[in-house]
Amino acid sequence: MTVIEQPNHAQKKPSFELRLRVLSAIDYAPGDSIQARIKSVSERTFNDAQTNATYQFTWRTISTWLYRFKKNGMTTLDNKTRADKNTYRKIQVNELAEAMNEILPSFSHNKVGVIPKSALYRRLIDKHYFQRSQLSPTTFYRMVREHELLKSEQVEKLRHSFAMQFANELWQADTLYGPSIQQADGTWRKTFLIAFIDDASRVVTHGEFFYRDNTDNMIDAFRTALFKRGKPQRLYFDNGSNYTSKEILQACVRLDIILSHAPVRDGAAKGKIERFFRGFRDRFLVQHLNFTSLESLNALTHDWIENEYNSKPHAGIQMVPIDRFNLDRQHLTFLTDDEYTEEVFFIEENRKVSKTNVFSINSQQYECPVDLREKTIQVRYDRSKRHRFVVYFNEKRMGDAQLLNLQFHANRRKSGGDEQ
Repeated sequence: MTVIEQPNHAQKKPSFELRLRVLSAIDYAPGDSIQARIKSVSERTFNDAQTNATYQFTWRTISTWLYRFKKNGMTTLDNKTRADKNTYRKIQVNELAEAMNEILPSFSHNKVGVIPKSALYRRLIDKHYFQRSQLSPTTFYRMVREHELLKSEQVEKLRHSFAMQFANELWQADTLYGPSIQQADGTWRKTFLIAFIDDASRVVTHGEFFYRDNTDNMIDAFRTALFKRGKPQRLYFDNGSNYTSKEILQACVRLDIILSHAPVRDGAAKGKIERFFRGFRDRFLVQHLNFTSLESLNALTHDWIENEYNSKPHAGIQMVPIDRFNLDRQHLTFLTDDEYTEEVFFIEENRKVSKTNVFSINSQQYECPVDLREKTIQVRYDRSKRHRFVVYFNEKRMGDAQLLNLQFHANRRKSGGDEQ
C-alpha cells in the first residue's frame, strides 16, 4: 500500500468503506482473468473521503482483501488478532504461582528490601520446576510484574484458583522412566513408574513400577488406585497410547468418570504429577542406586510414598497430604469388589449371534447364556487372558458365554432321536 497524498495527522490506515470500494472496482476493471483485473485496480489511485488521503494499493494487498472477503465476509478484511493474545501458551499463571509459593520462603530480601527476580528465575530453572524452553526470562518477568507474584497474598489466591476444592475431584497421571534392573541372565531391563496424584490433597493415590509401559500395566495400576482411594470425578492424562486406549475410555464411561488429556508435549499442563516425579527422583531414587528385583523396588517405593510423601507436610498445601485427603472423606465414593467392578476394565466388542444362538470370538465359537438368536450383542473380556467372555445386551448383563461343545450337541440330538 502506498499513501500518495495525506494531510497532517490523518490516519495512514484506509477506512473500511474505501477497502470495499477497491473490491467493488475489481468487478468492472478490464481483464480476462481475476488476476488481470486485480492488477488493473492496483494501478489506480483512490481517495478516502474520511481522511482526505489518496492511496494506491499493491496487487498483493488487494488479493489478500479479496480472499478474506470471500472466506469470511466483510467483517474480516483486517488482520485477525491472535486467539491467544495476552495469554500464556506454555505456562499458566497459577502454575507459576504454585512454584513461587514453594521457593519464596527460601529467599530473603536484599538491602533495598526486594527479592531479585533474576535469582528467583534461576532457582526455578535449577530446581527443574520449569524448563527454559517453557519459561523464558522475559515471560517470567512479565508474569511476575503483571500478576504481582512477589506478593504472598496474590500468590496464594492464584495458587488456590487452580486447585480442586475436594479430594477425588481430579486425578492427574503420568509415567516416569525408572532405573534399570539386572536380570538373572545378566541383561538389564528398564522400569516404568505409573503414578496417580489427587489434585486437591496432593495424595499419591497409587504408584507402581512395571517392566513395560503398556495398557495392561496401566489398567492394573489404575484398578489398584481406585480400590485404595476411591473413584475420581475427572482424570487428566497424558496423550500416550496407554492413556488413550479403548479399555481406559470404556472404563471411564462405565464408572461415570470424565476423561481429558493434556496438550501434546505439554508437560507443564500436568504440573502436580510432574512435580511429584521431580521430588521422587531427588528424594528417593538418588538414595537407592541399585535394586535387586522389581518386587524390592516396588516395596521401597510403596513405603516411601505412604510414609514419607503422603504422611509429611507438603509445601504446596501447608499440611500433610493424607490428612487433607481424609478431610473430604464424606465426598469419596469407593468401589465394591463384585463382578461388575471386575468387568469395568474388560474390553468390549460387538458380535452378531447366529440362528443357533452362537457367536464367534477369539477364533472360537461360544453359546449365549440366554436366547439371543440373530441379535447384536456386546461381549466383554479381559484382553490379557481371554478365557472368559461376558455377554451384554441392551446394556444389561446376560451372563457368561460357554464354549460351544459340538460333540455334546451331537450326542444330545442322537438321544432325542432315539426317544422318538
